[in-house]
Amino acid sequence: MKIKRIGVAAIALAAAGALTLAGCSSSAPESTGAAGGGIITTNGSEPQNPLVPTNTNETGGGKILDAIFAGLVYYDAEGAPHNDVAESIETEDAQNYTIKLREGLTFTNGEPVNANSFVDAWNYGADTANGPQLSQYFFESIKGFSYDESVPELPGLVVVDDTTFTVELNQPESDFPLRLGYSAFYPLPASAFDDIEAFGNNPVGNGPYMLDGDGAWKHNERIDLTVNPDYDGPRAPKNDGLSIIFYASQDAAYADLQADNLDVLDAIPDSALATYEDEFGDRAVNQPAAIFQSFTIPGRLPHFDGEEGKLRRQALSLAIDRDEVTEVIFNGTRTPASDFTSPVIDGFSDSIPGSEVLDFDATKAKELWAQADAISPWDGTFQIAYNADGGHAGWVDAVTNQLKNNLGIDASGAPYPTFAEARTLITNRTIQTAFRSGWQADYPALFNFLGPLYGTGAGSNDGDYSNPEVDALLTQGLAETDLAAANEKFQAAQEILFQDLPAIPLWYSNVNGAWSTQVENVQFGWNSVPLYYEITKGE
Repeated sequence: MKIKRIGVAAIALAAAGALTLAGCSSSAPESTGAAGGGIITTNGSEPQNPLVPTNTNETGGGKILDAIFAGLVYYDAEGAPHNDVAESIETEDAQNYTIKLREGLTFTNGEPVNANSFVDAWNYGADTANGPQLSQYFFESIKGFSYDESVPELPGLVVVDDTTFTVELNQPESDFPLRLGYSAFYPLPASAFDDIEAFGNNPVGNGPYMLDGDGAWKHNERIDLTVNPDYDGPRAPKNDGLSIIFYASQDAAYADLQADNLDVLDAIPDSALATYEDEFGDRAVNQPAAIFQSFTIPGRLPHFDGEEGKLRRQALSLAIDRDEVTEVIFNGTRTPASDFTSPVIDGFSDSIPGSEVLDFDATKAKELWAQADAISPWDGTFQIAYNADGGHAGWVDAVTNQLKNNLGIDASGAPYPTFAEARTLITNRTIQTAFRSGWQADYPALFNFLGPLYGTGAGSNDGDYSNPEVDALLTQGLAETDLAAANEKFQAAQEILFQDLPAIPLWYSNVNGAWSTQVENVQFGWNSVPLYYEITKGE
């Protein structure tokens, strides 16, 4: 997704010709109930929409959904998938999957969690007759999906029995099991479809927490969750509940944290980025998250296609001192990029052949720019477009100043008032400059950072990049039943991307957070959100 939410680590590999996801044993551990006592307080934001899993794709709503629902799998702190509701997820060809559920599971209203709970929820999210669900594109891979007509029941989803259903994809996709911990794939009780909007305002889940009675969701103020006593999965809470407070500003939340009136904060305000680690010490976190930042140069722009374009793209990349920008502008809360994905994704490598083009080398940058000038002399101004309402002016000015100084060209930022205005020009292909770009993973897999952005004709390929070799490697990687073998193909595709540079990798965003003296066992996960169920608090 275009800057949304993230991923990491290992999935069980192929055995005896079948890919089987089996992160936990087939029988989940018994719930231990509240162990640390106390209600954990944390920051959040009012959800954009009623809490329907297939229509929620922003952090505020996602944080709540992940607490009150349990999916087929969940991701641990490092992003590795483990079974939750699923007993097993198996395939022999990466295209046809058989999913078996644990028996005896229920929603908090007593309805059973069964195969229909998943199939009906996915069919609802995929059917265009139900409106443009924000996470609808997650179901594109399933046989029968269509944007052009209503398909109430996808032929690729078949209920076998109460605890078994099958999924047939349009093509082999080896990372399909990795996606299944994302909220779009959560189950729904049958009663949800009686009035889906009413359900979204008072959701009934099957996860570690549940809404704490009527009025638990005080809109634009907070939502209060209590422990679900019937949840017996691997995320059993070690506290008594969770209160998510919708602060009007990050500064207000930070002030409460400083006063020990807030337990956990997962977003440090800009005003405190330079000081919070010193202030909170070992109660602070500053670690990479699966968010990739870049700027994209469309090949249609003058001087940026063919051999000349390759030389200029490489020169621009070498002219950027990423270490300086991440330290001076971001106070070390960004990590210079070494690939096109993220260091928290399984299969990540910081030594892909060709990645040296990301190293700062002003001398080589000038040489390559001169070689490009020999093909066609440079004229005009190099600009990077960005939305002024997103806090990007600082780094864009820093980067363009480096380009100006290190290449001897006229370079500057091109601000647009709003995100919507900038994105409209980018989407319509009417923007006439380079533009800021980025990606926050939907699920923990290398392909999610590559296919949607650099595959020919892909939905988020805003620079219209096309290379048949890259397309072939991406397709071959998806078709692998062994994810290690798939990652080799995806890394090979990145070797070509480093030559072509359809986007100039800049840095990875970090998760910046801290916690009060009142809590212990705080760990921030693969998606930058704390593992709330692990946190303990004294009475």
